[in-house]
Amino acid sequence: MMIELRNKFTDIENVVNGGETVFLTKNGYGSMVVMSIEAYSRMTQNVEKSLDEADKYAETHSERMSHEEVFSKLRRQLNG
Repeated sequence: MMIELRNKFTDIENVVNGGETVFLTKNGYGSMVVMSIEAYSRMTQNVEKSLDEADKYAETHSERMSHEEVFSKLRRQLNG
């Protein structure tokens, strides 16, 4: 399997550099996703900022919610 991927590296690189994502499967099931560094950076660019904002908010507010409460609230907002 490693040899097959090594032989396809340039093809995979060309696809991801063209802005597409490559899904690798094993025995017919999704196993991995390959994307360009730029696509990964775009996807995660706001994560650290959002986590920092959440930490600052938590320092000044005592309210805490369980994950059930959070997802229940989000479902109500999404479903109206």
